Amino acid sequence: MFIGHFAAGFAAKRAAPGLSLGTLFVACQLADLVWPLLVLAGVERFAIVPGITEVTPLDFQFYPYSHSLLALAGWGALMALGYRALRGRTPALVLVTLAATVVSHWILDAVSHRPDLPVLPSGPLVGLELWASRPLTMAVELVMFGGGLWLYTSATKPADRRGTGWLVATAIVLLVIYLANMFSPPPPSVTAVAYSALAMWLLVAMGYKIDRHRMPVRA
Repeated sequence: MFIGHFAAGFAAKRAAPGLSLGTLFVACQLADLVWPLLVLAGVERFAIVPGITEVTPLDFQFYPYSHSLLALAGWGALMALGYRALRGRTPALVLVTLAATVVSHWILDAVSHRPDLPVLPSGPLVGLELWASRPLTMAVELVMFGGGLWLYTSATKPADRRGTGWLVATAIVLLVIYLANMFSPPPPSVTAVAYSALAMWLLVAMGYKIDRHRMPVRA
């Protein structure tokens, strides 16, 4: 998934209005923010196999440290503890929301992937293969994205006109990237995929920018 993960980040704002959307974007995509670094370091690996699924040509061969359920539970706990260390006393609901948003990445990937997603670093591997159907994948993710945006806008309101402008611009960018990935030809190389994935940090920055111009509807 792609915008499905960001939908989880948008939706989590409803549960913990005090968390910045940028922080929630880091949480919902932490697996995919760590993954390209591990690929470039030679720790994890994947291959490009056109036709391996209808949606993506990526064959995820070894990625237990970024994408296993156990690893993401650990990353979620570390992110929650790190947030508490930086912010001081923090409501338990905020920390639980943060950790759960990290783990949500595995749940959504388990629905999408082939049986290549590890539960523990050593397996077993799971995957319900939503990616076997492009139309179904798009229907599910677009509905999720719309729902996530609705939950976010019901939990926040613009502090100024840029609060609306940045939200609309980010939603458009996410949709354009999603459609480009959905219908583009296979990427030229593994390295190109890994470096392009690092550009996701720009979307995290946009999340922080949005929240600087919006405020919670309720405390």
